[in-house]
Amino acid sequence: MPEADYVFPPPPRTAIPVSGSDVSYAVRRIYCVGRNYAEHVREMGGDERQPPFFFQKPTDAIVLDHAEVPYPSITSDFQHEIELVVAVGRGGSDIPVEKAAGYIFGQAVGIDLTRRDVQVDARKAGRPWEIGKAFDQSAPIGLLHRTSGSALPTSGPLSLTVNGNVRQKGDLSQMIWSCAEIVSRLSLQYRLEPGDLIYTGTPAGVGPLKVGDVVVGRVADLTPLTVTIVDRSSSTR
Repeated sequence: MPEADYVFPPPPRTAIPVSGSDVSYAVRRIYCVGRNYAEHVREMGGDERQPPFFFQKPTDAIVLDHAEVPYPSITSDFQHEIELVVAVGRGGSDIPVEKAAGYIFGQAVGIDLTRRDVQVDARKAGRPWEIGKAFDQSAPIGLLHRTSGSALPTSGPLSLTVNGNVRQKGDLSQMIWSCAEIVSRLSLQYRLEPGDLIYTGTPAGVGPLKVGDVVVGRVADLTPLTVTIVDRSSSTR
């Protein structure tokens, strides 16, 4: 549809660069998995025997490698969560676990940024978590690496440092639900389509960020992700 046919110009499409390619991956939806590492469930006061659940972030929450992320409003406890992200490349519903890898285009390092105090208050009040999770620039993601239909990872180190100090350190083998199981379970709730991202959960060690912090996330042999936390007043976005 020509731009003149809209009341306002359509927003720019959110896209992620793909390793070794001149084309980008257009993002449709962002799904996130809650409570998928036992130690993190325990540190948040949850029951690790419960299955993970899913929530969403808006597509324009994406920020790319080396971005400056403004410290968000209405929080005094802004926290980091390092995660493996898998990117859907083929549409489907009711996907069997053993076929899940065939629906994945690639994987990347992601950080689920969280207004923890706001999230906790919402949870205590029985309200949705959206205000604590789905805010502006809350979904940093790194360079997307193709999987080419290979098996989804079941092990591999992941870590997050703040100003060079290790805050989170774990392994994908510590997931309560594997990547393939996550894809399968999510596809029972929503039809997955190319462009869908799935943040697969975080290990223990989540903690607060402040203005000036340089945050680096690493997952296995994927390209690391770096973001810097800046004051809102200095942000140009």
